[in-house]
Amino acid sequence: MSTMEPMNNYLNQLFNLEGKIAVVIGAGGFLCSEMARGFAHAGCAVAVLDLRIKKARAVEAELRETGYSKVISCEIDVTKKQNHVNALDFILKRFGRVDILINGAGINAPTPFFDISLEEWYAVLDSQITGTFLGCQVFGQHMLENGSGSVINISSASAGPPLSKAYTYSVAKAGIKNLTQNLAREWGKKGVRVNALRPGFFPTAWNRIHFITEERERAILGHTPMARYGEPSELVGAVLWLASDSASFVTGAEICVDGGFSCMSI
Repeated sequence: MSTMEPMNNYLNQLFNLEGKIAVVIGAGGFLCSEMARGFAHAGCAVAVLDLRIKKARAVEAELRETGYSKVISCEIDVTKKQNHVNALDFILKRFGRVDILINGAGINAPTPFFDISLEEWYAVLDSQITGTFLGCQVFGQHMLENGSGSVINISSASAGPPLSKAYTYSVAKAGIKNLTQNLAREWGKKGVRVNALRPGFFPTAWNRIHFITEERERAILGHTPMARYGEPSELVGAVLWLASDSASFVTGAEICVDGGFSCMSI
């Protein structure tokens, strides 16, 4: 037996997700699509859920083309409870249960504070906090009935202290952090863990156009000890850890993956 074999066995025991069923809501997006890929690579069956069904199907097709057959996609409007119920029913018919849930859907807007309309305010809040609430309510109830599960909500560096230019988004992310802690407290003895992932700056093309001026980029990178943006793949390790039994005593936590942004002062 080589020295590598017992080490690999040890790591597999700690982080093994083979055969788990992972649901990724918002998986057509920049960050959550990478999480869906990570779960597939780790041996999970993966349900790719997104309002933008073409993007969800593209992620499914990509994974199938690379040899991962246990992948399905489904359209979901996270602001509607029945959509969550329908998605859960669809997944249960295909895979039989849900072990892992990522609540990662949501939109943002850079509108100046006094120009934010009620329509925009509700649209951002509904896509973020209402969608996360409904995901936890519907999929969480299923997990509680099974007596096991890992819910990972997507928080943000904006959850507090809030970032400028993202007023409604910051309110929503603060709510997601609070909801995560509330549910972790309530479900602590029931086998279901609830945590939040707190990404730092992982800018999409849309972010770069609507949020990141040259001045703002200097401020962001100057406040980030690693002095760079994150890559989506750099979130996967934390997600797989939170989903696995190696995090069996971790609940109610907000895990920062931000290059040190949250620890920076002067």
